Amino acid sequence: MIYKVIYSVKTQKTERQKFNTGRISLDNVEKEVADWGAEKQKEIERLKQLEEYRKDFIGNISHELKTPLFNVQGYVSTLIEGGLDDPSINKEYLRRTEVSVERLIKIVEDLSEIAQLESGHLTLNKVRFDIMVLTREVVEMLEMKAHDKEVQVTINQPDKPFLVHADREKIRQVLTNIIDNSLRYSLEQGGRTKISFFDMDENILVEVTDNGIGIDQDDLPRVFERFYRTSRGRETSNKGKGLGLAIVKHIIEAHRQTINVRSTVGVGTTFGFTLKKA
Repeated sequence: MIYKVIYSVKTQKTERQKFNTGRISLDNVEKEVADWGAEKQKEIERLKQLEEYRKDFIGNISHELKTPLFNVQGYVSTLIEGGLDDPSINKEYLRRTEVSVERLIKIVEDLSEIAQLESGHLTLNKVRFDIMVLTREVVEMLEMKAHDKEVQVTINQPDKPFLVHADREKIRQVLTNIIDNSLRYSLEQGGRTKISFFDMDENILVEVTDNGIGIDQDDLPRVFERFYRTSRGRETSNKGKGLGLAIVKHIIEAHRQTINVRSTVGVGTTFGFTLKKA
């Protein structure tokens, strides 16, 4: 009876009609039951992992939204309770409120983008462009931040253009997130970020290397998870949302390319990704 139930679950309706218990040996019954049990155990483990992921996701969302929401609440309450009439704080508190609201909007936009990327509904607008030219644009955009952090950013300049076939604006987002990440976790003094390009036959490899604080080996497998922040990242900064690298990974994988990271604590970190050569 046990075997008959398992077999009926695993087979199609047309196959069930052909079922004949008299032709099945005890060995077959034992194997089928064992296989069915193993399959169900895997399904249980998968559901447990999904439940754990759901709990972590909700917890992380709550944590990330809580800080800017509490900030907005505090600033608005102060203004309502009389601060609006105080010229020494009213404009400053409104400015801080605006910053917190912008952070909330950015978190929601990033989550929406990740959902699009994971669902496979994102349409890439692939064009032919020089990845070095785009990189220079990103570095110029981050120039003030690099100056404030006293980080020297260099780009190796091969003689020939490095043409790729990809979504230019999405790759701009990838470069911005990775380079900004290297600036955020750079050394307090003498920080350096180097961007290099390598011809890999069918692909172009882009690497962003810094001499920052580095990433612990235990953290490396999880750096591309949404909301995950390394232990050293938590010690040195409380501003990151933990979404940037997750978006980067999804964008590169949407291009059917790869991204990786290698790092040594106290030495630095290198992020590398490939793009299809044009």
